[in-house]
Amino acid sequence: MLSNIRIVLVQTFHPGNIGATARAMKTMGLSELLLVNPRAFPDDEATRMAAGATDVLENARCVSSLEEAVSDCVQVVGASARLRSLPLPHFDEPDDMAQQVIENAAQAPVALVFGRERSGLTNDEIRCCTHQVSIPANPEYGILNLSQAVQILAYEVHRAWRKRDDSHFMYQRPLEATPPSREQFVHFQEHLGRLMQQSGFLTQPHARTEEQLQALFSRAQPSRKELSLLRGLLSAFETHLPGQ
Repeated sequence: MLSNIRIVLVQTFHPGNIGATARAMKTMGLSELLLVNPRAFPDDEATRMAAGATDVLENARCVSSLEEAVSDCVQVVGASARLRSLPLPHFDEPDDMAQQVIENAAQAPVALVFGRERSGLTNDEIRCCTHQVSIPANPEYGILNLSQAVQILAYEVHRAWRKRDDSHFMYQRPLEATPPSREQFVHFQEHLGRLMQQSGFLTQPHARTEEQLQALFSRAQPSRKELSLLRGLLSAFETHLPGQ
């Protein structure tokens, strides 16, 4: 689905912006980059700014017109900071745009189009689009760098995609946060109960002390590493018990 979403840059002046765009794309799982008449490409500055996303640059295609870049797309969204008096549907919020883009990308190619650094897209280029989108920003200073704009829209697209049931997206979590298995938790409870008996902490056989402590640790949801630290602490206490 994400492979059906292409980023189109029109007449980009600074090659570094092409590289930064490639980096923004790769972080959000996008890989198809089309360049309409870039001033300089390939270029060492583009490679440097890609910061490891050189595969996106190497697979980028250069074309001579926006029409050629989007001819097979079922939806073409032009990013513009200026409202145009053109009868095109306009997304005020990027997340609304992203929802529709993802739905269409499930079936066929779609494109997000970005204009020149200084002047953006011309009216004729906007007419090649099916929709417009703006990024809400400070009305007194709403100027975004080209790659920043790409990053924001690419993030919204990735966000809309990963919330789908069929994305199977796995959120990254540190290894320290891995929960213990049921077997490990039971061993900890047994170890704690044994130490409480040996230390004389449990003086009333019918008290619910063990159950209450089990409930406490269940609510705390210690990680596997944290449970291992607690087991080590219990073992250290055991060595100081009489007869040990």
